[in-house]
Amino acid sequence: MSGGVDSAGRSAPLGATMCPGGVNFSVYSRAATGVELLFFDRDDDARPTRVIPLDPMANRTYHYWHAFVSGVEPNQIYGYRVHGPWDPASGMRFDPRKVLVDPYGRALAVPKSYSREAAWRETDTAGTAMKSAVADVSRYDWGGDLPLQRPSSQTIIYEMHVRGLTRHPNSGVPEGRRGTFAGVIDKIPYLRQLGITAVELLPVFQFDAQDAPPGRINYWGYSPVSFFAPHRAYSASQDPCGPMDEFRDMVKALHRAGIEVILDVVFNHTAEGDHRGPTLSFKGLDNPTYYILEQDRSRYANYSGTGNTLNANHPVVRRMIVDSLRYWVETMHVDGFRFDLASILARDPSGQVIPNPPVLWDIESEPALAGTKLIAEAWDAVGLYQVGMFVGDYWKEWNGRFRDDVRSFFRGDEGSIETFVDRLIGSPSLYAHKEREPEESVNFVTSHDGFTLNDLVSYDRKHNEANGEDNRDGTDDNRSWNCGVEGPTDDQEIDKLRTRQVKNFLAATLLSGGLPMMLMGDEVRRTQGGNNNAYSQDNETSWFDWTLLEKRADVHRFVSMLNARRVLRDVDQRTRVTLNQLIQQADLMWHGVKLHQPDWGNQSHSVSFTTTVASESVRLQVILNGYWEPLVFELPPAASAGAGPWRRWIDTFLDSPQDIVDWAQAPLVGGDSYRAEPRSIVVLFAGIDSGSPIRPNSR
Repeated sequence: MSGGVDSAGRSAPLGATMCPGGVNFSVYSRAATGVELLFFDRDDDARPTRVIPLDPMANRTYHYWHAFVSGVEPNQIYGYRVHGPWDPASGMRFDPRKVLVDPYGRALAVPKSYSREAAWRETDTAGTAMKSAVADVSRYDWGGDLPLQRPSSQTIIYEMHVRGLTRHPNSGVPEGRRGTFAGVIDKIPYLRQLGITAVELLPVFQFDAQDAPPGRINYWGYSPVSFFAPHRAYSASQDPCGPMDEFRDMVKALHRAGIEVILDVVFNHTAEGDHRGPTLSFKGLDNPTYYILEQDRSRYANYSGTGNTLNANHPVVRRMIVDSLRYWVETMHVDGFRFDLASILARDPSGQVIPNPPVLWDIESEPALAGTKLIAEAWDAVGLYQVGMFVGDYWKEWNGRFRDDVRSFFRGDEGSIETFVDRLIGSPSLYAHKEREPEESVNFVTSHDGFTLNDLVSYDRKHNEANGEDNRDGTDDNRSWNCGVEGPTDDQEIDKLRTRQVKNFLAATLLSGGLPMMLMGDEVRRTQGGNNNAYSQDNETSWFDWTLLEKRADVHRFVSMLNARRVLRDVDQRTRVTLNQLIQQADLMWHGVKLHQPDWGNQSHSVSFTTTVASESVRLQVILNGYWEPLVFELPPAASAGAGPWRRWIDTFLDSPQDIVDWAQAPLVGGDSYRAEPRSIVVLFAGIDSGSPIRPNSR
């Protein structure tokens, strides 16, 4: 039925805001000629139960349409119909047959009958559209929780998919909680034991799972519909506002375990696609404001590779992005953000790159975000690459060059030694000019996009046939090596070599200067069968197989002990030396197989260095042998520096548990040299002015 507006309401704040006696609704649309606010009893109702026309004279201030409606309660489902010109040639795509999501809606209702195709066809979408739901964001007891603001030098990131972590039937999580925020809570003991300090969640904003080729699903979630609402399918709750509280339960529980929450956010495009895509929200509200359009205004600029590009430096869109980030920090308590294809945010409405993009400075200078981790994927889909050059004073960057150069070294590529060493010590060739902390470089070898670590050492080429694109999708530049056999093998020697290479990659990442990141499941050699673009694989290809925890216990133990030393977990706090200090704050002496004679030539596949932190009473000797034969490295005499004898902490060639040991049980190394076996990393240590190693607390 139709009904009137209780009062004109206010233009601010945007969205649906709970107030004494009712709810204030406000939405932006510059060129609309009329706006209707619709209420629904159920998410799949074909007709609204109440239609509230907004009077342009009484319910519009500037370009904001607003109304106060009394008696509205949380979980009330609502949407908008917006009237205006349908003139694609001028960029106008108003279509009142489409029910639109509120861009500032805090919760979404997604009917089982939701149809992306219906949202594109010329049809009334009332019964099939996603809709917003009124949420009272103040009704939650945080119990004193706040974002952790852990120093970057004490951070290890674990890139993780919420659904993939617990969706597998062997996850041990109750069926109703598998693949949800609640399921993540069940796995917190595992995450804590692994020793990571932050989870970086693939997109958890509401996305369109149907934004994929026919018969497939968008599993990764890089297809946002809303920048404020948690993804509905990641909650077991039937309540439209349930995902909001379940997400906060997860954040609170992770914080109690000392684990930060970083969100992978997508502000470069939306699920609405190009001119052939659906109308879900922004297209129908104010198309030329929200998107960068081509000279032919009926077409969308596509710097994201997904059909459209958000007009991020428009004042209205800039405000929405900052408002979203502030909401997730202040109301949802997240600790940081990783910005997908962040270089797109440096483009102006014509697509040109701006030297000082307003939106990036707005984000960096926002007081509510001070202390929040801001990580840029510093490139876009059409060739703009800004690693080492991203704007601002505070941003960190995914270091794609670390990934490539470390892969090249351990594959045995010629000419890889100098760039590999540069990556190992914090990529000064990229970042030294900025005079910022080494943790500006987020170091990783694998991420969701590409091979898993197991597949990096098991496949020479991608195997993406299951994606239905004739293996054309996904990168061909993998810098992988299958160790002699393509794919799975029963050859124990090849499998042992693969395990050693996996440990080499993990050790290089965690020994390097910078902020380390590892991919979910790499600690147990999770495989995707050679698929390096599993964006549409919501199945066992992508899910964490928990049987691997027993099968690959040696790899899990290895990385857990590395993580412990990286952040001083279970280590005597009186001796506050971390791996970061030993690599970044120490004097480094470089060697080859002979002391003080490093080989930087194109044919070199090995290097060694000594690092000393006198104030922390410890030295390290690190040997990196990427060669396919054993090499004998001279050792500096530990006694000459007042140190105790050398002891072996890591040797990736050795079987578990000798591959890595507690410092208190580290065996002595006799003689003045060490034989490093093929494709291995060795780390020795010595305590200065003491004959004993640093001793950990008992576990």
